[in-house]
Amino acid sequence: MIDLGVSKLALIAVVALVVVGPERLPKVARMAGNLFGRAQRYMADVKSEVNRQMEIDEFKKFREESASALKEVENSINSTVQEANAHLSDQADIFETSFEKPPLDPKEVLLKSKRQGRNSWGVRRAARPVWFKRSAGIRTRVQSGAARMKRFHHAANK
Repeated sequence: MIDLGVSKLALIAVVALVVVGPERLPKVARMAGNLFGRAQRYMADVKSEVNRQMEIDEFKKFREESASALKEVENSINSTVQEANAHLSDQADIFETSFEKPPLDPKEVLLKSKRQGRNSWGVRRAARPVWFKRSAGIRTRVQSGAARMKRFHHAANK
């Protein structure tokens, strides 16, 4: 950028005062300041746009590289899976002939279909502390719709 020292700025101010005149000098200075500010903002916008385009190009390159790496990994996984399947299909004949599947008991099927144990909905719901249920607004008592309407209707009429 242009190197302006104090002596050069004083010389420019004296020449501007002589050329423009003391009456119009404040308006001209304000207009010059506005033009200089616009030029700086324009240069900043151009710089940011160039940086943004460079980042977009870098991102596109990265995306292409990652997509190619992903395809390579996917191909290697597919080939490994195919090899494993081929190997297992060779070995499957041995296992199928040596073991028999037990027949299904209807009672066991019913017990497995019910939700029991730690993962059941009732156990998980009951495991929450009462203070948490109150703070979270979870109902702790089940009430029918008619009973709820009666309770709120009775409270509204008081």
